[in-house]
Amino acid sequence: MARADAKTTVLADGLRYKSKVSGSPFVASASFGAATMSCFMCGKHRPRSQMGTRKVLGKSHAVCAPSCKALDEAGS
Repeated sequence: MARADAKTTVLADGLRYKSKVSGSPFVASASFGAATMSCFMCGKHRPRSQMGTRKVLGKSHAVCAPSCKALDEAGS
């Protein structure tokens, strides 16, 4: 099966996509506490204020605090 030809061209300034949104879907905020991190256990992105650390396999990882299940129930 052949793929459809791409309808993009390289512009003079080197950019290929004019309509593509730049950046990350996780907007960087001015304060460190408002940034998001992903939980090591459930993988969901949450504000750092809702995260804690837990030793897993000998290393400290960010996890939901008090637990992933408790935060999911509180959010619903």
